[in-house]
Amino acid sequence: MKLNLKKPIAFFDLETTGISITHDRIVEIAVLKIHPNGLKETKTWLVNPTIPIPKEASDIHGIKDEDVADKPTFKEIAKQVDEFMSHCDLGGFNSNRFDIPLLVEELLRVDIDFKIPSRKFVDVQTIFHKMEQRNLTAAYKFYCGKSLENAHSAEADITATYEVLEAQIDRYEELQNDVNFLSEFSSHNNNVDVAGRIIYNDKMVEVFNFGKYKGKPVEEVLKTDPGYYGWLLKGDFSLHTKKVMSEIRLRSINK
Repeated sequence: MKLNLKKPIAFFDLETTGISITHDRIVEIAVLKIHPNGLKETKTWLVNPTIPIPKEASDIHGIKDEDVADKPTFKEIAKQVDEFMSHCDLGGFNSNRFDIPLLVEELLRVDIDFKIPSRKFVDVQTIFHKMEQRNLTAAYKFYCGKSLENAHSAEADITATYEVLEAQIDRYEELQNDVNFLSEFSSHNNNVDVAGRIIYNDKMVEVFNFGKYKGKPVEEVLKTDPGYYGWLLKGDFSLHTKKVMSEIRLRSINK
């Protein structure tokens, strides 16, 4: 079954130097953009991360320092990536927890504010785990009846992810062929920042999702413990988390 789209959706996958959203860097990004009329566009960039690629990362995705030594840095391709994904909802495999936060972090480092509130996120891994509890290779075999060749190649992974989602919609009657539904179904929390450090509670109030103030309204905490804001800004939190925190604080001051 083909996806029922009202706007383009960009499935994307990142290969990186590691798993830290705040410290690691992109070495490859592949994007499969699906238009409502069914047109598909694919773009892939190899990226010089400007830091060494650890052996344990290279062992997974096969990209070594010498492979990207003459490739552009992310700063040099950032505008192309942002423009290609502009006005798109986003899809991926474990994208809500890793790929989207890391991409947003890389873009903020080069002063590009990736528009988050206007997008829906469809995490195919979350749908898969809720339904079957397996990984992408197993999902591809289970849903599509095919073996995933070149696993951990970004382009192979996004193509498989897209095909798995189409097969999931065919298989499960309870899955609506609608990006809004799929986005809500594949979300773990109603995140305010992409890293999920701040979420909306059931009253749509921004609350902390970690630490000693977990579950407490952000505005309330920033008023009663103003030093916490300074600690957060100096801490090992993503740029997007800090940006959201600052926006909430500024809104509170201007009330």
